Amino acid sequence: MERDESAGPSPLDDALASLRARLGERLAEPTEAGAELDWMDLFERARRRFARIGGMRDVSGVVDDFGMDADAVAGAQPWLDRLFDRWWRIDVAGLEHVPPGPVLFVANHSGLLPWDGLMIVHALARHEPGAPRARFLVADWIATLPFAAPAITRLGGVRACRENAERLLRTRRSVVSFPEGAKGAAKVFRQRYRVQRFGRGGVVRTAIAARVPLVPVAVVGAEETHPVLFKVENLARAIGAPFLPVTPTFPMLGPLGLVPLPSKWSIRFGEPIATHELDAALADDETLVWRVTEDLRERIQKMLDADVHARRSVWA
Repeated sequence: MERDESAGPSPLDDALASLRARLGERLAEPTEAGAELDWMDLFERARRRFARIGGMRDVSGVVDDFGMDADAVAGAQPWLDRLFDRWWRIDVAGLEHVPPGPVLFVANHSGLLPWDGLMIVHALARHEPGAPRARFLVADWIATLPFAAPAITRLGGVRACRENAERLLRTRRSVVSFPEGAKGAAKVFRQRYRVQRFGRGGVVRTAIAARVPLVPVAVVGAEETHPVLFKVENLARAIGAPFLPVTPTFPMLGPLGLVPLPSKWSIRFGEPIATHELDAALADDETLVWRVTEDLRERIQKMLDADVHARRSVWA
């Protein structure tokens, strides 16, 4: 049925006018009555335009073998700076201990989303802007998250496994590892800053095989961004997550509960553990690997204990 032209603009006309204003592009007007609009063309224009929000371009000219997008990293710098300087007000210490060349950083872990990895890498990039950007390892299940996973990959997140870590180190790129794994991310609030067991010593084996130093890192403040009161595990398995956290703000506030709290952070880099003088074959020496792993874990725990005791407040 044809529309009465004397009736004035229809709601569809108003919607199209709004879309033209938002996109900043002129859409071709129908040349004859009853001509259909090219909705696919309209959608494609909108997709290309809004895919650039936050620097997340749909296609980049510089994407490395692990998916890091140089354009996305550059576009994300302003909000990474705001998180670092204003939201979490991060104090950094011990950067003088970081040796040149590729390094395997080993840090305590907390939270479902890798805010700690992003901030450690950001601190390193600020310290040495010309060096290859370090990469942070993320758990397998993060790859199942529909929105977070692509953004994390474009900003330098890499699936956590020994093969990926060794390949990154061979290409002269430093790696930030969280050997506590899901045990660290799943800690409830009463267990905060208690470093969990480091699996089977994978980080030490990797460092010995690649002949790179191990640098312990203590992060204080990240455990208060999403303080986990308790966990729901059965429901979480249905969506592929290790657990569903219940925090003071989530799920009570819905999506707003996912916003990290503005706790005061500190990141401290400890003295490195050298491995370059060790034979690569010692990566299979269970006794040596266990001793170095426990030494590394104890160093991180001591730094955490000192920094938690020294801070004045969780928020300042």
